[in-house]
Amino acid sequence: MTKTINSIGLCVLLLTITASCRDTKTETAKPVATTTQKTDASLKPKTVLSKEFNAYWYAGEAEITSYKLEQARYGEMRDGNAVLVFVTEDFLPHVQVKADNYNKTNTSVLKLNATKNFNTGIYPYSIMQSTFYPVANNQHALKVSASIQEWCGHVYTQLNNRDSFEITSHSYFQSEADQNFNIEKTWTENELWTKLRIDPKSLPKGTISVIPSLEHTRLKHVDIKSYDAIATLENGVYKLSYPKLDRILKINYNVQFPYDILGWEDTVISGYGTNRKTLTTKATKLVALKSAYWGKNSNEDEVLREKLKLQ
Repeated sequence: MTKTINSIGLCVLLLTITASCRDTKTETAKPVATTTQKTDASLKPKTVLSKEFNAYWYAGEAEITSYKLEQARYGEMRDGNAVLVFVTEDFLPHVQVKADNYNKTNTSVLKLNATKNFNTGIYPYSIMQSTFYPVANNQHALKVSASIQEWCGHVYTQLNNRDSFEITSHSYFQSEADQNFNIEKTWTENELWTKLRIDPKSLPKGTISVIPSLEHTRLKHVDIKSYDAIATLENGVYKLSYPKLDRILKINYNVQFPYDILGWEDTVISGYGTNRKTLTTKATKLVALKSAYWGKNSNEDEVLREKLKLQ
């Protein structure tokens, strides 16, 4: 009888620790990176996760970091804020969504939700990108999505990692409109931010093929495809230079675990006509905290936004 009770208790625990943001108090994935996908001989060995990694990332909390944002847009600099939310989750590799319940066939991912908010004159911009990257650190992101809203309209783009990269994109611009197409698998800029948090030394270096961030491709209205980039890693800075895009991205990070991101710089040609010039978007770290934020949804919890300097 005691063994039966213990078994029931264990099942309840496993269901509880994988609760989602739907209206729950916990969001914790299991520290085991498994997958139901067919074995791929091209996959590299899984990264061995340290006790330090498991203690930090599987404690039932997300890491939330706020940044002061200086955003280049339409040939001028705009003040705003950015937030990076990193959290481990159980992911269903075939359906490619967050799992409602724990199952040993789920894939453990480190998810990044990256947001930006800034104004261009009278109207506001809101940008969010989501990246689901396996903590095994031996394959490309399983899914990447991005949405951009402003008063002219909104766009949404999604990349699914299946036999190839499946791209779905919706836009209010005639030249982009609704698109569905496939491209060959390669590095995605979005996944490199999460790969950095697992092991910076594993980041690709040299001349590589990269799909720029979905934010960049939509804001600059460039094709969603791979571009040659020169990648370097030195003194806590990961740098990507895209010659054909006239763009340089620098991610500044702490060289000590948990390799937190201290800020970034994104240099591009911004604006049109006489306003066309080279400008650099900058993000500078303000505050970081660990929190099960999905349960912090009452009015009294707004004090946490003040703590993050987002008010």
